[in-house]
Amino acid sequence: MKQLSVVLCLCLFCSCSQTDSVTDCVNPFIGTDYTGNTYPGAQVPFGMVQLSPDNGLPGWDRIAGYFYPDSTIAGFSHTHLQGTGAGDLYDISFMPVTKPWHEAAAPMGIHSRFSHDAETASAGYYRVLLSDYGIDVELTATPRVGVQQYTFPDAESAVFLNLSKAMNWDATVDSDIKVVDSITICGYRFSSGWAREQRVFFVTQFSRPFDSWQIDTIPISTGKGCVARFDFKTMAGEKIVLKTALSGVSTDNALKNLVAEAPHFEFEKYRAEANRLWETELSKVGVEGGTPDERSCFYTALYHSFMAPTLYCDADSTYWGVDKCVHHDADFENYSTFSLWDTYRAAHPLYTILQMRRTNDMVKSLLAHAEQFGRLPVWNFYGNETDMMIGYHAVPVAVDAYLKGIGDFSGREVLNASLRSADKDDYRGIGLYKTMGYVPYDVVDSYNNDNWSLSRTLEYAFDDYCIALLARAMSEDSIAEVFEHRSMNYKNVYNPVTTFMQPRNTVGEFQPDFCADDYTPHICESNAWHYFWSVQHDIDGLIKLVGEERFAKKLDSMFTYNPSADADLPIFSTGMIGQYAHGNEPSHHVAYLYNAIHQPWKMQQLATRIMKEFYKNSPDGLCGNEDCGQMSAWYVFSAMGFYPVNPVSQRYEIGMPLFDRIKLRLENGKNFEIVVKNRSEKNCYIKQVRVNGKEYRCSYLTHEQIMQGAKVEFILGDKPVCWY
Repeated sequence: MKQLSVVLCLCLFCSCSQTDSVTDCVNPFIGTDYTGNTYPGAQVPFGMVQLSPDNGLPGWDRIAGYFYPDSTIAGFSHTHLQGTGAGDLYDISFMPVTKPWHEAAAPMGIHSRFSHDAETASAGYYRVLLSDYGIDVELTATPRVGVQQYTFPDAESAVFLNLSKAMNWDATVDSDIKVVDSITICGYRFSSGWAREQRVFFVTQFSRPFDSWQIDTIPISTGKGCVARFDFKTMAGEKIVLKTALSGVSTDNALKNLVAEAPHFEFEKYRAEANRLWETELSKVGVEGGTPDERSCFYTALYHSFMAPTLYCDADSTYWGVDKCVHHDADFENYSTFSLWDTYRAAHPLYTILQMRRTNDMVKSLLAHAEQFGRLPVWNFYGNETDMMIGYHAVPVAVDAYLKGIGDFSGREVLNASLRSADKDDYRGIGLYKTMGYVPYDVVDSYNNDNWSLSRTLEYAFDDYCIALLARAMSEDSIAEVFEHRSMNYKNVYNPVTTFMQPRNTVGEFQPDFCADDYTPHICESNAWHYFWSVQHDIDGLIKLVGEERFAKKLDSMFTYNPSADADLPIFSTGMIGQYAHGNEPSHHVAYLYNAIHQPWKMQQLATRIMKEFYKNSPDGLCGNEDCGQMSAWYVFSAMGFYPVNPVSQRYEIGMPLFDRIKLRLENGKNFEIVVKNRSEKNCYIKQVRVNGKEYRCSYLTHEQIMQGAKVEFILGDKPVCWY
């Protein structure tokens, strides 16, 4: 085995001190083990490039390309998904080697072993030693450019570029590599997978000329694959830097991105700039108190929250649209990778506080999708509609931003786009939902082969509520009345006999042999316990429907009624407390419902328990898929002491802050501050809340209070009380 004189420091489980910069608190390895499906590589906030190592093996554990228990690396590719549970991307994969290199059967191919003892990562930076070759690899990024630095031994060396390689749902359809000059190559990779027609163009420049090169076309079952090898005679300690710019439009645009963002080959300058960008974004929230591990968990959660949606336009404002045409929208930056079923709950509400400018651009991106495609996206991804998951949750994202006065987009355009989505009768049972008041479980259409009828009914009802709010705000009262009525459709699937939401068929009968514990095709990634509470827009109405006493008992049972010992729980039922599953999104707001029945101390206990048990400063530190920031946004909100149970209400239910002092530095120039007093092991309950020095008797904070820069004080005591 070749050795390098370079010594890599182990920084996997770093904890941040109170005096560290916030980026020092970030541990990108959190979530790379167990079910998190995160990647440890280099990215800037919301960047187009996610340059990260791939272990070379497919599988659910390796959705993000990297799985902490693995010991091989088979390439460094420029695009990755953050904890989605569905595998795609891994585009433009480079691999440096020395002769003779190691090659295994597909899909692994050319690879190297590595050790976590010789691996480190921080915000915007990744480093590893390829132990089979003695090559030190460092990665960083700009918004549209991935930058790699290889430190070689004295050897006959090579760099492979493999565009035929694919994993999981992804398959190469077409690819091409051209040598432009002695340091420049360009090409493209077209693929089909989750994104059915994905296009990635690239231009790469090497910091020194390659000695020779070879390009081969590889026959693959799905299309045309290209593999290139660039040879170098390297000296010990010699560094070669590669800059790779991406574009969804053309190689010409990729070159423009390269010129705009990466004009030199000084790796450390790019690394420093990536760190500066992260420091700027993460320092929007300052925390004091807590343990070093808790601060690492917090800033890593904020870091994960700011990785998607991803930039999907070039430096000249052009992008590849969902209508398969090139568009130029100079008044906003276009974004992709909207995991809306997940992120409408907490991630996008977090952006309305901390990322107002980007929120404006994100909403304009959703509206552009609707203009090009005829409806708002369900799961937008690289100029494609994947139709993954359910509901039409671009609606709450856009409506929430509009009602909060964010941006310069048109409310009329939001309303029209929302109506096109909500009235598409031939899509996923919407027509039946409109006429019957629910989606029946015994009808399957071309879009509805997953069924999920009960969940669809409840998700549509929430989205319809959002449309009603927008229509009222725009004085469209007749539209508002229609959608207010539709928003009450959740009552049509409530069975007073079982006291659960229950699937119904086309003749109105509830599903026979119903058991709330069961995971069935009629409920999306959940059981009836989880989806009972999916009425975020009308919790008071749900309490009245069930009865307050029964509601309280059901809420207690949610956290105490454990699955049977022989229960066959699905992969997404993780982070369990009774029936509560923190590892999946439908449960995320449930603990905060104790505020609605004047038992906030139970919520305070549960929120604290979830934060401490299910978020850890270790690779297995997430109890479920990161899901493009939602898992982490829950933690960010909860650690700050408030959470958006109803994401479009402009209200945030008060919880239990994890830290003694939290300061939000807002884009409007104001500071919102939370201070916790009298915290001790015994004083673990809220005794009193003050806002701007005055006693406060509401269970929630408003968006206006936050944006106006209020100061909120939590006075803790040793007795469980309802303080509001």
